[in-house]
Amino acid sequence: MRTASLLLLLSTALAVNAGVRIDLDEPKAVLAILEKRGAVTEEDWQRLFATEGYVRLKQREAAMQRAFDDESFRAFVLSDDLAKRAGVLARTVEGWSKADVSAATRRALAYLPAGMTIDATIYPMIKPRTNSFVFEGNAIFKYVDPDESAAKFENTMAHELHHIGQAQSCVASVESLSQPLQDLRTWLSAFGEGEAMLAAAGGPNVHPHAVSNAEERARWNRDMEHWKSDLRVVEKFLLRVKRGELKGDAQRAAGMEFFGVQGPWYTVGWQMSVAIEKAFGRKALIDASCDRRTLIPTYNRAARKLGLPQFSHELADAFLRTKR
Repeated sequence: MRTASLLLLLSTALAVNAGVRIDLDEPKAVLAILEKRGAVTEEDWQRLFATEGYVRLKQREAAMQRAFDDESFRAFVLSDDLAKRAGVLARTVEGWSKADVSAATRRALAYLPAGMTIDATIYPMIKPRTNSFVFEGNAIFKYVDPDESAAKFENTMAHELHHIGQAQSCVASVESLSQPLQDLRTWLSAFGEGEAMLAAAGGPNVHPHAVSNAEERARWNRDMEHWKSDLRVVEKFLLRVKRGELKGDAQRAAGMEFFGVQGPWYTVGWQMSVAIEKAFGRKALIDASCDRRTLIPTYNRAARKLGLPQFSHELADAFLRTKR
């Protein structure tokens, strides 16, 4: 099937519930140029450069102090490498355009406070860098990866929409905390990666990589074999933060190590979330996720009930004397 035929199947912006939409203007404009190749006009380029996705990507790269300009992007689009991938990129965008973003949004909302909405735009992007990210708290930039199925794309969107929804709905309390306790609360939010894994899967009885390829699923299974020892390693880090022993760049470097591809913030966070939901129900998990001061105590109660390892009393009682 030719690229032009595939383009007919793509909608410009597919509106979905809860203020979430997917914007396909940028990949459509790139694919149109790839189809024309030797007959590209300046109007074609300006159509690409005016797309919302391209404009916001340019803003994001500027904020990151990365070189990004129209001329270099022209060279990328006209490269032989991209021309060779035009067909597979078009088929990928076609497949992603059929992903049920409404279902992804519903899965995210199911793990957020009742009655809230999510305001976000999803931008599938054909671009030089292969990274995907959230920008300005309401934009999800997703690199168009031909190896990612529509089902996995939907799962990824649910994961990121949960992050966005949580940031939009769970506002940290403003009581006065010491700097170490402020830092501790911030790092406890990293367990949100596991919560988002649970939300994206759709529940505690669904494998978090049910729609992933065999390699990703096997990696997760291997990592879950040592989640209990990983809990202890993360606990040591959090205690050092709580005691004020880790600060600044050293603290950040140590905490970032637990992200990895899907490191302990994901695996331990997922196990904690599953335990809380199974022991006390989903609302208890949502409440503990919104008020991070209660996360460790809530998990410890679930762990006692289910026979799982607990965090230390020192960590569980860190916010005992702060306002609820």
